[in-house]
Amino acid sequence: MKLAVFGATSTVGRLVVAQAIEEGHEVTAFTRNAAGLAQRHERLHIVEGDVLDTNSVGRAIVGQDAVLISLGAGRKGVVRAEGTLAVLEAMGRTGVKRVIVQTTLGAGESRGNLNFVWKYLMFGMLLRQAYADHVQQEAYVRASDLDWTIVRPSAFTDGPRTRAFRRGFPADERGLALKISRADIADFMLEQLNDTTYLHQAPGISN
Repeated sequence: MKLAVFGATSTVGRLVVAQAIEEGHEVTAFTRNAAGLAQRHERLHIVEGDVLDTNSVGRAIVGQDAVLISLGAGRKGVVRAEGTLAVLEAMGRTGVKRVIVQTTLGAGESRGNLNFVWKYLMFGMLLRQAYADHVQQEAYVRASDLDWTIVRPSAFTDGPRTRAFRRGFPADERGLALKISRADIADFMLEQLNDTTYLHQAPGISN
């Protein structure tokens, strides 16, 4: 498949790019800093630009089969939602329909996530804007007419409490899932390319 990866130099984004190439996909990596992509491959194309720049975003998306978004905090810490919206709007203009978006704070149904509550209590105002940004990011995705899947890492795997996706990772006696690697998150994102089980849903995986 032909894939555009936004946030290609984020921690998860780098892994998405590497695994996608390993699986035989043709990848267009979008980044503000091409030097941050150490990997070079004949199936890797790089588009350098700002995610809020319409022309460069459109250039990365046109002709793709799917778009994967794993945006970091950005220069000002609040560009994630705005960047996601810019990508979704570009997809609407270019006709690309399939998007897989990773959010990292467990927004939406995971608002009751105890791990997030602990972080919120510990960091207070520092996380308030980040949380609001993730909520807005999900709102943009849900409101689109695209074929979307939100991959939302979640601290629990006990289903009813957080509606978390059960992936079979071991849990301790309190039901807390053991931390999994970012490579598993990247792998799960790529799995969604051919799995429509969670289309228009927000599966959580342990974080």
